[in-house]
Order: sequence, then C-alpha cells, then structure tokens
Amino acid sequence: MPTFLLEVGTEELPADFVDSAIAQWKERIPQSLKEQCLTHDEIEYYGTPRRLGVLIPGLLEQQPDREEEVKGPPAKAAFKDGKPTPAAVGFARKQGVELDTLEVRDTDKGEFVFVLKKIPGRAATEILTELIPQWIFGLEGRRFMRWGDGDLRFPRPIRWLVTLLDGEVLSLELENGSETINSDRISYGHRILHPQSITLSQATDYVESLRSASVMVEPEKRQNLIKEQVESAAQKLSGYAPIDQDLWEEVTNLVEWPTAVVGKIEQEFLSLPSEVVTTVMVTHQRYFPVFTNETEGKLLPNFITISNGDANKSDIIAAGNERVIKARLADGQYFYKTDLSLPLENYLPKLEKVTFQDELGSVRGKVERIEKIAAQIADQLAVSASERTDILRAALLCKADLVTQMVYEFPELQGIMGQKYAAASGESEAVATAIFEHYLPKGASDKLPDTLTGQVVGLADRLDSLVSIFGLGMIPTGSGDPFALRRAANAVINITWGSNLSINLHQLLQDISADFVAAYPDKSSPVESLQEFFIQRIRTLLQEGSVVYNLPNVDYDLVNAVLGENDPEYTERALKDLLDVRDRALFLQEIRNNGKLDEIYETVNRSSRLATQKGDLDTQQLDPTALIDTTLFQKTSEQAFYDAIVNLVPQTKAAQEQRNYQQLVNALAENAPTVSRFFDGDDSVLVMVAAKENPTEEELAIQRNRLNLLGLLRNHARVLADFGAIVKS
Repeated sequence: MPTFLLEVGTEELPADFVDSAIAQWKERIPQSLKEQCLTHDEIEYYGTPRRLGVLIPGLLEQQPDREEEVKGPPAKAAFKDGKPTPAAVGFARKQGVELDTLEVRDTDKGEFVFVLKKIPGRAATEILTELIPQWIFGLEGRRFMRWGDGDLRFPRPIRWLVTLLDGEVLSLELENGSETINSDRISYGHRILHPQSITLSQATDYVESLRSASVMVEPEKRQNLIKEQVESAAQKLSGYAPIDQDLWEEVTNLVEWPTAVVGKIEQEFLSLPSEVVTTVMVTHQRYFPVFTNETEGKLLPNFITISNGDANKSDIIAAGNERVIKARLADGQYFYKTDLSLPLENYLPKLEKVTFQDELGSVRGKVERIEKIAAQIADQLAVSASERTDILRAALLCKADLVTQMVYEFPELQGIMGQKYAAASGESEAVATAIFEHYLPKGASDKLPDTLTGQVVGLADRLDSLVSIFGLGMIPTGSGDPFALRRAANAVINITWGSNLSINLHQLLQDISADFVAAYPDKSSPVESLQEFFIQRIRTLLQEGSVVYNLPNVDYDLVNAVLGENDPEYTERALKDLLDVRDRALFLQEIRNNGKLDEIYETVNRSSRLATQKGDLDTQQLDPTALIDTTLFQKTSEQAFYDAIVNLVPQTKAAQEQRNYQQLVNALAENAPTVSRFFDGDDSVLVMVAAKENPTEEELAIQRNRLNLLGLLRNHARVLADFGAIVKS
C-alpha cells in the first residue's frame, strides 16, 4: 500500500502555531480518513518555522465497496395495483437502481419502499484532493492573514505545496485570487544553509531529503537536540542551564537546524537582580541563562542561544547577540538605579493615573479596596497586632512597583521588583516578601504564598477583582474571561486550602459586595452569582484535583454529596468553611476507598431517600426527644431505632464542633444493623402505614413518627454529607 506525503511550505510561522497545527492534525486527519474508510499505518507529523508536513504510510488505495440501505416513499404511493407509480420510478432513478430491486417492508409507520444500494469505493487520490484543503484551511489559530489579492487565510503566506503518493504527484490547486499554488514534488531546504530547491522522488524520502538540506522536520528531535546542546554548552562553562519549558518549546519552533551558541555579558550587569537579567534573556531575547549550580546558583556572565544559522559563523552570531543584550541590560541598569532613588511608598500617587478598569477607576482606588478587604480577612483570622500591621502595609504597597520604570518596561517583573524596592526602602521582610507573594499562584502549577501576609493580601486582591467585575455584570462566559476571574477564584480556594486559613468566604462576599453597592448604588449586588461561581470552582477543583498543593481528585458523586445540588444550606456551609468542605470530600473518598462507606451506605441512603420524598422534617432538626413520640411505637425495632438516634447525638455534636467525622461514621456503621431490622427484619415496620384511603388519625401519627425517625438519621448523616447524592459503588 502506498505512502502519502503532504507538505505545506510557508513564510516563517508563529512558533506557537506550529505545535497547535500539529495537535489539530493529529486529531482531525485520522478521523477524516476513518470516515472515508481509508485505513493506514501510524501517521507521522512534522513541523518547522517554514513548513507543516504529514506522512501517511500504508494508505488504502481505494475505499472498500459498501452497501447502503435507503428508505423511499410509502408503499401505497410507490405502487398502485401492483404497478410502480412515478414516485417509485423517480426514487429508483435517483438512487441509480432498477425498479425490480425495490423492496417493500413493514415499519412502525406502515409499509415503505427500500433499496439496498451497492456503492463502489472511490480511489484514495480522489478523496485526498477533497480532504487536503480541509486539513490546511480547517486549522484554527490567532492572527490569521490574507495575502496577495486572494481570500485564502493562513497565519503566513503559503509558498509551495508537496503532495506525493509514493512517487507520483497528486495534482491539486489552491486558488488565491490571481495566484495559483500548484502541488508538486519540489520542497525547499534551510533558508541560509541550503536555499536551493529539493526534488523529492518518493514520499518516503522526505525526512532524509530535508535533513540533507539542513532541515530537521521532526519537532521532537529538534527539541531533544536543543536540550542536549544547551546542557553540553553549560557543562563546558562549568555551569548549569535550567531548561524553561515555555522557552524550550518556543525555540524548537523558531529553528530548522539548531545550533547552540555561547555568548557573554559584561560583569557589571551581574550586580542587577538576577530576575532582571534572566527576564531580559528568557522573555525578551529567548536566551538560556547559565548559573553556577542547580540550587541557589549565581548567574555566570554567559548565556546560550539557539541559532538557526551557520554553525561556522557562531562567533559572529554570538557577537551580535552580545550587542543586543548589552543594550537591553544597560536599559535595565538605568531603570533600576532610577527607581531606587525614591522610596517605594513615593510611587503611590502615580497609581492614580493608572486605570484598573474604566468604571472602577484607578489602581490607587483598587489598593484602597485591597487594604479594607485585607483588614476584614485579618479580623476573621484574629491575627496578632504585628501581623496586622504588616498585612495593611503590604496591602498599601502591593501595586506601587507598577509605576516604576523597570516594571513599565518589563511587566513580567511586577511583584518581583516590588519586593526588591520595598527591601531597599527599609520595609520589613514580611512586607517585602508579601508584595511578591500576593501574585502567587501565577499559574495552574505555580507555588502558593508561604507567608500569612502574602496569603491575606493575595486573597484581598483577588476578592476585590471578583466582586468588582461581577458587580459590573461582566461575568465570565464559556469562552471569555478577559479578567481571568476563574483563575482568581481558583487561587482564592487554593490559597485557603493550601494554607489552611479559617476564613468565612460567605461573609466576605457579602461584606465586600455591600461596600461595592454602596459605592455604585446603580449596580445590583453580585453575591448570588459569586456564590454560584465559587461553588462551581470548588466542585471543579475537588473533582479534578489541584496540582498547586497536590490535592487528590474526588469522585463526582462524593463532591455532589458535600456541596449538594441546588442546596442553599450546603452552599452556605461550604462557603462559610472552605476547609471543612475540602476535608469532608477527602474523608468520603477515603472511606469509599477503604470500604467503610459501603457499611453505612444502604441504610443511610434508604432512610434519606424516604425521609426526603415522603417526610417533611426540617434538615436542621437533630434532637429525637423533641420530635419522637415513643408511645406510638408498635414494634421493638422502632424503639431500637430511636435509641440508636439518641446515641448518635453526641457523635454528631463532635462532628460539628471538632470535625470528627470518623467518630460519626463509626456510630452510623454501628447502628446500620438496627436500621436494617427496622426495614427488613422479623420485627420490621411499614413506614407508610397511612398510605391508603381514609387513614385514621392514629395511623397518620404513627407514619409521621416513623418518617421523623428516618429524617433524624438523614439529618445526622447530613452533618457529613447528603447521602442521597452518593452513587452506590
């Protein structure tokens, strides 16, 4: 079976599009071939800055013949007196079959005409000419462009197209206005090292032919080679070069033939904070910095860059890179010295001129709100006087570095420079550290703030953004979240969980929202929508786990059991105590895994279901002595059930006050046989004794009494979870 090659040659593509395009092709190409019944061997995908390619070995040359059953008109319309009508003739003609192949079959809607068509398979070449434009122009990404006078859209202009089925060119034209891109067997090598065209004889020659023209088309091999070269170059410098994942992936798609080049930076620039130097190197110049060692190492006066040029001219390339980074670092040095000429606090007035959001005013206004919220959180946590002083000072200064020259030029350094400048201004270590930490976690896997001051200010900053933006009605949609509010809410939860902070988020949202409405009386309170938003975030983090601090994932039904489904009582409880909802979910997962949940599931779930469906006992009721009339008992199983509930009361109290849920579960397990006998034993009862016509007052009282017993068991179990939401494992 033949091998098919497609190569789309372009001007230099954006680095992030190369990986995205390959990922999209990996999903779409096999699916589209499967839909066409074209089997194949394992597909290989290629990508460089100037090309996207796919090699499909073992491709079926032709679709297999297939049969298709087609339903036609009703039989009474297709035949009259046993003879075909125009409806039958037209149906047969449309399907390309003879009249005598039509069959009449009975269906649930009466008799209809059917035909079994034999459809010959189409040639792979014919199908590929239809699929290839879909593969190319079905790719999605940002910043697509048109070129020439045509309407084709792609991240960069397409310059050539290779379509080879074994050694034969599959003829294909892409029309773009007055320009036509014709498929051929002609590709092109490295722009500098091999600018000549390459004639591909066979599809299977692709990788080696391009390699001979100084193009390594396999992204994985380029990436591995870059890592090897960077590490080898660092070792020769007696240093260590950390491989930043984002930089590594980006550089891989910036070069077709990677060559590591070592450059130097002047010693004087090493007096700058290392974060400044590395930001210039990594973010702005895409260089790999070199440290003395892997842990707490100091910067060496060197960098490593990956060149796409001639390895024999590495000295010239290094010199050019050195000139560029010298200018950038000289700017950084000037900014740093200039910024240090003023205490950090002196930058606060400039925040008045920086807009946070059009309707919400300046960043200085946001800082004032952060201070107030931080004070509210500090009150909830009952921090010491000195801790409160640090928290309020850090809240005041947390955004001051945004208007320094360094952060204006290098926004990636916000918080980092704030910490440096605060320390240089004589602020306490706690305040300086918190200015940096209040931005943490920055990503899905970033670390949490270590200090209480950083945690509180970080929470205050995010809660202000959430309440303010929600208050304006700018709630995130499925695809849009311009203010990264999901990430902010996740951070609030992760900081609270990871740092074990006993905050009442329910109260905070109410207080902050009240302040917002007071400041913007024409706006409505965002409390309800924020509560729902946070419950969604809690649900997602529990079900998916959190890599921020290694939180394991919890089964979806157990998450439902602690959060409830449209259950205001559980919603309020979860937001009042985020630590408790986390611990209850993890505890439920633990007792499911060790089998303890199975011991109590049947009896508690059965009681909960019946009490909820047939009873009317409030879920807050826990005292059996006030609700149960023991004189109405008719069976010993009722008395035993009642005694079990009485014995549950202290265990439930311990669970409520001390979060001792294991003690509650042990008691529920101990009572499970008693509850089973109530339902199914020799002395079992009929709970719904009044479920008949004209029940007596006594029967109604007995039924209510028994339902209250079940409701009490449900309520005690609800202190842990809503067992009605749990699915039997």
